[in-house]
Amino acid sequence: MHTAADFTIIGAGVIGLMTARALRQSGATVTVIDQNAAGQESSWAGGGILLPLYPWRQAEAITRLVVHSLSLYPALMDTLLADTGIDPEWTPCGLLMTQNPDIGAATAWCQLNHIRYANATAVQLAPFYSASLNPLWLPDIAQARNPRLLQALKQDVLNKGVQLIEHCQVTGFTCQQDHINTLNTTQGNFSPGQLVIASGAWTSALFEQLIPDYILDKPQISPIKGQMLVFAAEPGLLPSIVLDGDRYLIPRRDGKILAGSTVEQAGFDKTATALAKQQLHSFATELMPTLAQYPIIAHWAGLRPGTAQGIPYIGKHPAISNLSINAGHFRNGLVMAPASAQMLADILLGRPTALASKPYQLGSPH
Repeated sequence: MHTAADFTIIGAGVIGLMTARALRQSGATVTVIDQNAAGQESSWAGGGILLPLYPWRQAEAITRLVVHSLSLYPALMDTLLADTGIDPEWTPCGLLMTQNPDIGAATAWCQLNHIRYANATAVQLAPFYSASLNPLWLPDIAQARNPRLLQALKQDVLNKGVQLIEHCQVTGFTCQQDHINTLNTTQGNFSPGQLVIASGAWTSALFEQLIPDYILDKPQISPIKGQMLVFAAEPGLLPSIVLDGDRYLIPRRDGKILAGSTVEQAGFDKTATALAKQQLHSFATELMPTLAQYPIIAHWAGLRPGTAQGIPYIGKHPAISNLSINAGHFRNGLVMAPASAQMLADILLGRPTALASKPYQLGSPH
């Protein structure tokens, strides 16, 4: 039996690691386990845009987490860089939206949530071949280079004394009187104290496998496949993130440009397909013709943890006294992670929450 920690977290993606960090900062002991290497699933596979696509079309519960996270990100990024020496490449490069048929809703959302905006200029639109409609410029929207952010988070929690156990498969629970006494894994048994499930797209399957008697309290989270590719372009070729329809281009500091992404119902299949590669390449080179001269150097797929409305589950299980959840962030795990981690840490530590927690509870519409 492993030494009991105050909190044991299943899942070492951005949600699990930020939750571990928030709990550890209170002085609690924390163990994080993951079935693979830390930060190698949806957190690694995404693009790192720190805003939902067309946020005014999302549920209000998403907006509240997003706006709170945006207030936390600058200081968090500075701290991670200073404490670990790993640069997450948080870059407020701005976001250009070429098509906004609901421009009234867009500007109203920006005004209400204090997001700066302006009409996009002809100069900004010039590199792009797009039938623009009410193009909108959001100058303060940032991105993070998500693989490097995950590297920094992993190093930070290790520096803070969190125990991280990778390549550790959960095989069962021992539950008595609505309390989990033992967590069984391929690397031994744990006495979990409080157990947090933050296992992304695998969360519902884990609930079904381990606690089938509580099926009515199971989160409804499905894997949603997304594919992306990367062009080996030059620094400065693309100055900002560009969103055109439901796809986007993201420039990294070293010049690489990401093109994404697909949204596919494919179960847990993470195969990168030739069709998606062709579709993304066509989108990118038609939108920005100069990209055609640059080679594709990477193409991959990941699994997002999807819910019906994209609202995550954050909070305590209604029936099992020492079980909690922080999962189901769909396409917005990176941007909602700081606020989500803070909320669950506040709930578990008995502190007031910065946001109302009811919309994220198990049993609420998601």
